[in-house]
Amino acid sequence: MKKLLVVGLVISNFVFAQRTKNDTLQYDADYLPTVGPAPIKKKEKPLPLSKKGQMFIFYGWNRGAFSNSDIHFTGNGYDFQLNNVQARDKPTKFGIVYIDPSWFTVTQYNFRLGYFIKDNLALVLGIDHMKYVMKQDQTADFSGTISDPKYAGMVQNGQVNLADSQFLTFEHTDGLNYENLGLEKYKNLIHKKNIDLVWSYGAGIGVMFPKSNIKLFGNERSDRFHVAGMGTDLRTSLNMVFWKNWMIRVEGKAGYINMWDIKTTLNNKPDKARQDFVFGQVLAGVGYTFNTKKYN
Repeated sequence: MKKLLVVGLVISNFVFAQRTKNDTLQYDADYLPTVGPAPIKKKEKPLPLSKKGQMFIFYGWNRGAFSNSDIHFTGNGYDFQLNNVQARDKPTKFGIVYIDPSWFTVTQYNFRLGYFIKDNLALVLGIDHMKYVMKQDQTADFSGTISDPKYAGMVQNGQVNLADSQFLTFEHTDGLNYENLGLEKYKNLIHKKNIDLVWSYGAGIGVMFPKSNIKLFGNERSDRFHVAGMGTDLRTSLNMVFWKNWMIRVEGKAGYINMWDIKTTLNNKPDKARQDFVFGQVLAGVGYTFNTKKYN
């Protein structure tokens, strides 16, 4: 009987052990972690004016101001300087000329093409079409020599009155063209669903390519495009971007212009003038910003 009892216990323990093992395996399997591919995170479209590879294009209009400057004239029979000459800009009266493409060069306009070479850093090609007009109703200090007695006689007590336009008219009105390349840093200030406010600051350098309207001593008026010197500037802007793409830009800049080869006669005579001055400019206009690569 004992033997039968022992054999029964051994068999029952074996069966229980097997069941417990199977239950444990089933329990552990229920708690094994799920193995599979991780979910792919969807890329979000980047903020405007922020990412490498983005671009923008802009067109607007400006007002300018210029410091007084000394203008030095040299040519056959004269070598003189007018000191502290005053000048102003020449804005076009508001009208259809501001939106008619066939007349766009008449206004004081600005063009920008920007490309983000790094996140928040753009390389910007710019054309600033300013207009510079010497104030005619002024008396300027004079130093130097003029061989023509008619015009030498207009100098009285070291000064010359420019009001009657016989001595000189002097303008860069077609215009004072500053062709520049700049670097601009951008920072997003406000980000909402359909609107962003982005601030930028930077600096630029470029060539002066004016079409100067100058008439000196009754000579035929000089009126042609010519590389006359160089300029440099500091700039800052606020950009309001709507619906990720459309942009309103307001920009301010201050800079320095040095033109050492201004043509003062129409032909290829060696007659020329040189001047340098500080300028300030405010501008506003519209633009469009876009990505050059796709985002999922």
